[in-house]
Amino acid sequence: MAFGHKHILGIEQLTKEDIQLILDTGEAFKEINQRDIKKVPTLRGKTIINAFFEASTRTRLSFEIAGKRLSADTVNISGSTSSVVKGETLEDTAKNIEAMAPDIIVIRHGHSGAPHYLAERLSGCSVVNAGDGAHEHPSQALLDLMTIRDHKGKIEGLEVAIVGDITHSRVARSDIYALTRMGAHVRLAGPGTMIPPGIERLGNVSVFNNMLDAIKGVDVVMMLRIQLERQGKTLLPSLREYARFFGLNPVNIQLAKDDAIIMHPGPMNRGVEISSFVADGPQNVILDQVANGVAVRMALLYLVSGVEMMQTQ
Repeated sequence: MAFGHKHILGIEQLTKEDIQLILDTGEAFKEINQRDIKKVPTLRGKTIINAFFEASTRTRLSFEIAGKRLSADTVNISGSTSSVVKGETLEDTAKNIEAMAPDIIVIRHGHSGAPHYLAERLSGCSVVNAGDGAHEHPSQALLDLMTIRDHKGKIEGLEVAIVGDITHSRVARSDIYALTRMGAHVRLAGPGTMIPPGIERLGNVSVFNNMLDAIKGVDVVMMLRIQLERQGKTLLPSLREYARFFGLNPVNIQLAKDDAIIMHPGPMNRGVEISSFVADGPQNVILDQVANGVAVRMALLYLVSGVEMMQTQ
């Protein structure tokens, strides 16, 4: 099956078949990450620019590792070390980068729609969205799907609870698109001030104001941190009260199925949205998410590059 997209701007643009192809391609790349020599020549001669205008650990590092394991030349730039601090616009920055003939630009930006803006204006390279404002974070949703499929054997028919700051979470939005497109039912829970009106329209979604009702009998519990950096005002009385009503702990996790898995996109705020007991417990698959992030991002870089799969032996 051919991949018909030059850019990866969001899950919203992807069909169920696109998502399936990305996950299957990522599975094929997993084996490379277990080798003693973790490198194949698939993207040899290609240049990837990782342009991160927001802070990142997991996403930035895994995109860099993904590119290098595919033998691409990877270059990293950040907002604090670019000419953006001197007043250069995003478009001028991107056009200057494009003039150096990269093949792929991976961008994380604080403004929603920034990757789409570049994709419309840059003709010579592919654009991959590594997170734009509170809009989407497609690669995170894809690695979440891979992790769920690894542990549950399927996605269709599962009950998945996403708990936390839904309004300001690009991860939540991408996960809703991805999970519902693949046949799961999503339950959202959080303070009323952190649930956007009408979010049920995104797909097969139910909204709960009570976390206990939301996680009862679910297959997957995904916790989100409070996005304080995206909130223009305080939306809750205190972190202590938030933890009391919307934090995952050893008591309330028992409401989920016995074999439920616990996920978190990171970074975690231990003692707020998740207790250390749960975060380090046997049901957590958080480090599996991190490991799958490399494989999924290898798949994305490979698929948008348009190259033929090379021998990986």
